[in-house]
Amino acid sequence: MIRADSIFKSFGDTPVLQDISTEFLRGKNNLIIGRSGAGKTVLLKLLVGLLQPTKGTVWYDDIDFYSLNKRQLRDLRMQIGMLFQGSALFDSMTVQENISFPMDMFTNMTAKEKLDRVNYCLERVNLDGANKKYPSELSGGMQKRVGIARAIVLNPKYLFCDEPNSGLDPKTALVIDELISDITKESNITTVINTHDMNSVMEIGENIILLHNGRIAWRGSKDDVVHSDNEILQDFIFASPFLKRLRTKALERG
Repeated sequence: MIRADSIFKSFGDTPVLQDISTEFLRGKNNLIIGRSGAGKTVLLKLLVGLLQPTKGTVWYDDIDFYSLNKRQLRDLRMQIGMLFQGSALFDSMTVQENISFPMDMFTNMTAKEKLDRVNYCLERVNLDGANKKYPSELSGGMQKRVGIARAIVLNPKYLFCDEPNSGLDPKTALVIDELISDITKESNITTVINTHDMNSVMEIGENIILLHNGRIAWRGSKDDVVHSDNEILQDFIFASPFLKRLRTKALERG
């Protein structure tokens, strides 16, 4: 579990996050949603330590994240996997080299142990045999799957995904959602997903927070979305006439 405790963040005199307190649950798909500028990316960066809060702290289970020294922080970061918005693969490296990179950085594993782990992760994301390919030879969806393989190669306890479906067609996005959700369940990972994809919200959103003007405006699950009377949530989720009609029909069916 990860817990944000009274997080405030300002840049100069401009407040970006105000009094964010929430829990991200182990074994669940924890989603952060909201419009552009709501503070989603800033919160994600605070959770992984890329930014420091103006006030407040973040707990990884019983560990105060911001109190750690460099060695302790390194040990904890070995337990964190990160899927970046653009996959962030190294163009000059093969798929195998990209996935091996965290092991090269943080472990003393032998070459065979690394290869075995790479092959396991590739099999898990349905890319068996893609070891020697380069990112330029892969589709966007395949690159995202390589990014997931790299994110889980150290068998993390915590997984962060920044807009995992950005730039993908709806069918491929669904595959990525299902893959992240399955891995979360199988390995009992605390997974935090920053997304604006409403399909993701309605398919895998088990523990959702909606940010609005730097504050938590709503929290719940995908099952709570349709029946919620929160106006900020409704304006965000059901922005299009088509989605509004779907909601009306669902409410009529009870």
